[in-house]
Amino acid sequence: MTAHILIVEDDRVTRMRLGGYLRSLGYRITEVEDAEDMQAVIDTDPPEILLLDIGLEGKDGLTITREQRAQSRVGIILLTSRDEQVDRIVGLEMGADDYVTKPFDRRELAARIKNLLFRITDIGRSAPAPGAVENFGPWHFDRIRRRLVSAARVETLSGQEFDLLDVLTRNPGVTFGRPRLSEIVGRGELRPGDRTIDVLIGRLRKKIETDPAHPAFILTRMGEGYCFAAPVSPGPDQPA
Repeated sequence: MTAHILIVEDDRVTRMRLGGYLRSLGYRITEVEDAEDMQAVIDTDPPEILLLDIGLEGKDGLTITREQRAQSRVGIILLTSRDEQVDRIVGLEMGADDYVTKPFDRRELAARIKNLLFRITDIGRSAPAPGAVENFGPWHFDRIRRRLVSAARVETLSGQEFDLLDVLTRNPGVTFGRPRLSEIVGRGELRPGDRTIDVLIGRLRKKIETDPAHPAFILTRMGEGYCFAAPVSPGPDQPA
């Protein structure tokens, strides 16, 4: 499948030149000028790679990097100016995968994109452990882009929702208590009255269950916790 690259750049000339060049290399390209348009694309057609200008008006590239890395493993390459060294360092610390300096060398950019796509592919190949559930009901669990995909729609996952579903689907039939799940999603020790895990389970059920009140996939074990029960039938083919 052709890799989807989302260019987020508010300079129209730079954006169009970059998009045209990458299309000539065979990539599927979407171009936007700000964070709002970027999010609309991510919600409907998540990319493998974000080419992200650090100096965007409004929500800047560093803020976007931090937010995306909290909820996604999308590849992020920052587009920076030569005088933005500190920002480049901060961007990498926030989770960006790489950066290129404007005016950029086309061959260097192409090489960096190619290398990042290889790394993303390798992560995807190693992600599912033996017995892990990837397909259930109408859904395909896309761990790379942290989303659920069906023929009808795409459901993106927050960082904590992803961590929770990831551990449950990697261990179908295994019951996890709330304290353990709280540690897994980064909440630390569960305090009395803390309903965070129950709220997250409720959100996941609303996204994946036909009837959240009578779940078929994420089951409650009274007095014990939650477990994932995969159907016996094979899952669907992943939608294109």
